[in-house]
Amino acid sequence: MSFAVALLAASTLALTPMGLSPTGSPAGGAHGEGADVSAVFADPTGDVLRAVTFDSDAVPPGARVTVTERTGRDGTRIRLRLEGVEPDRTFGAHVHTNPCGTRPEDSGGHYQQDRDPKQPSTDPAYANPRNEVWLDLTTDGQGDGSSSASVAWRFRPGEARSVVIHEHATETAPGRAGMAGARLACVNVPFA
Repeated sequence: MSFAVALLAASTLALTPMGLSPTGSPAGGAHGEGADVSAVFADPTGDVLRAVTFDSDAVPPGARVTVTERTGRDGTRIRLRLEGVEPDRTFGAHVHTNPCGTRPEDSGGHYQQDRDPKQPSTDPAYANPRNEVWLDLTTDGQGDGSSSASVAWRFRPGEARSVVIHEHATETAPGRAGMAGARLACVNVPFA
């Protein structure tokens, strides 16, 4: 096998997230349907395959992200884990409607089970952790942290495509509900 072919095979395996086929189809299993993604954040240059950072101080290239989704009769559970990001910091995090791209806004708005007719949504009747998926977390001294959220529904097919890491904890006041500051990083997730 030539060096170029071996390098291509190795890079394809390295870019294939846990629980996904090389084509990115969701993983199923004994615990219900869902997606498992494990990726390394990279700069937003060229083709964005899995995870991208827009703020290399808060989410440095090489930091890791894991997102796990499980669905069942009672709804959906999502778990987020960050490793090697800025230590001792609180980040907002939400499921977004579009895949990550080379610009922070490419990921679209928050996924909402009941859509607010006014977008971007800042009405607490719609922008809340029962109608969206909020995964805010605080990292430890090494820059590691995790969170999880459970909702009593399943995503509409093809309408939840990524998790975005935000600048600060998610706000809840009217007119500010759901806001969490700048988009620092994004990971593509093929939610079931």
